Amino acid sequence: MEGQKKIPPKLVIIEEEEEFEVEKILNKRIVRGKEKFLVRWKGYTAEEDTWESRKNLKNTKELVEEFKREYREEVEELRR
Repeated sequence: MEGQKKIPPKLVIIEEEEEFEVEKILNKRIVRGKEKFLVRWKGYTAEEDTWESRKNLKNTKELVEEFKREYREEVEELRR
């Protein structure tokens, strides 16, 4: 609600470190030859989506692979 203070989601513990949880990978781009992924963080809105390098997503391998499968299918469909 407008004017209310937003309470950030709790961090999750992964390999004894606190991390934000990824909800979904939304897009991909290449910057200086390196992949960057647009990340929707669990408990946050689109305004807080960020572009992250692959090394920052080491604990989200399944979500990255899922995005790549979906992305590949969309590209193949456009080529038909």
